Amino acid sequence: MITAEHLRAVAGWARDLPEADIEYARRGIVEKTFGKGAYICHRGDRFDYWTGVVSGLVRLGSVSKSGKEVTFAGLPPGGWFGEGSLIKGEARRYDLLTLRETRLAMMNRATFLGLFENSVAFNRYLVRQFNERLGQFIALVEHDRMHSTAGKLARNLAWLLNPVLNPTVGLRIEITQEELGLLSGLSRQMANQGLKALEQAGLVRLEHGGLTVLDLDRLRGYGDGSDMDD
Repeated sequence: MITAEHLRAVAGWARDLPEADIEYARRGIVEKTFGKGAYICHRGDRFDYWTGVVSGLVRLGSVSKSGKEVTFAGLPPGGWFGEGSLIKGEARRYDLLTLRETRLAMMNRATFLGLFENSVAFNRYLVRQFNERLGQFIALVEHDRMHSTAGKLARNLAWLLNPVLNPTVGLRIEITQEELGLLSGLSRQMANQGLKALEQAGLVRLEHGGLTVLDLDRLRGYGDGSDMDD
């Protein structure tokens, strides 16, 4: 069980809930820490928790039959995921892997379904979450067809800073070039080249231990014809 104050700090969705729903939600949440490179769950596993990233970084992806790794999303602090699997009561269709030491807030399925069935504010949040996630996965198809290194990096970085899916991140994110490359399907060297191109375009400022996005709207559209990249 976590405190109401801590819940509001790690879950943007909780800030719109009435006190009774906050109290109900916090009683169904525990936290757990996973080391770097740990599998939280594998594709086909039952993982009956709605889960938020308190600290660290999680890769949501899969491996094809041919052995190709595909990343569906990166999940930074503030991101919550798994609502679809819980509502449908099914096994996960993806792997969840930590890219660094990660602490998760885990809400049990009974509590999640209780909020889903009784809380208007919680359901409003879920509708926004589903809509934004749908846009993310539609964009994933487009990303797969893009040959631009900087374009792939720009889109993946923009999703990491998406204010609906990850409301507590802001415009500065602590992330390494290696981590960003893993989320974008690129080598560290290619990620470095792409980041330099984005910096030269005035979209990001590279900093020690991370970066700051200077123009999120332009970053989202980078490579769609409004900017030129290699």
